[in-house]
Amino acid sequence: MNFNELKGFLDEKVNQYNTLDFIETDPVQIPHRYQQKEDIEIAGFLAATIAWGNRKMIINNANKMMNIMGNSPYDFVMSFTEDDLNKADGFVHRTFNAEDFKYFIRSLKHIYTTYNGLENVFSENQTTDSMQEAISKFKTVFFEVDPLDRAKKHISDPLNNSAAKRINMWLRWMVRNDANGVDLGIWKSIPTSKLSCPLDVHSGNVARKLGILTRKQNDAKALKELDTKLREMDSNDPVKYDFALFGLGVFEGF
Repeated sequence: MNFNELKGFLDEKVNQYNTLDFIETDPVQIPHRYQQKEDIEIAGFLAATIAWGNRKMIINNANKMMNIMGNSPYDFVMSFTEDDLNKADGFVHRTFNAEDFKYFIRSLKHIYTTYNGLENVFSENQTTDSMQEAISKFKTVFFEVDPLDRAKKHISDPLNNSAAKRINMWLRWMVRNDANGVDLGIWKSIPTSKLSCPLDVHSGNVARKLGILTRKQNDAKALKELDTKLREMDSNDPVKYDFALFGLGVFEGF
């Protein structure tokens, strides 16, 4: 396929998969249950944090986290007691366990108390062309109080050559705002043009088969290569092509 044919093909797949039906089988359904901005971003962040492995298991365990927090994530984060935190005992999603969960709750409270919220940390550290430095800064902020070493692996750092798939996916949820209703678009201080594709095994394999990614590893260098190609197709909303790449890989076995 030449450039125009490839763009047309991917645009068609975006339209096919960027629909409300997508929500039914995706972890994005977790933040969709809330109305308050802070509830949405906390629910989304926690769901994205455990978004690896079987999708049904991800959704089930994200629901368990919401239940532990009384289905009021922001209120829980801002007013928890030690007894409240102990409700997380026994929680586990693969390598993310109750101790990680408790630390995440404490760190989120620190961010809302000290930095005026999650959006503010990212918007104040965005660069001219991407959010990767902001993601790195976010990790520094997240672990600046009584850091739990075992939890650090659950937040990636693009400046250490990670593709940061889960945070880039969460940023897509928070920032993108179109008429289709999958992404929530509650953050207004970050332009969609700076978002990056959540690069994982599915989107990476499809991108390679389509010839828009040559690097074999799914790392920060591969993400930059893929971002460059997707920005050529749509400089204002390059991350919309995540729907096409993911859909082709997961639903069509492309």
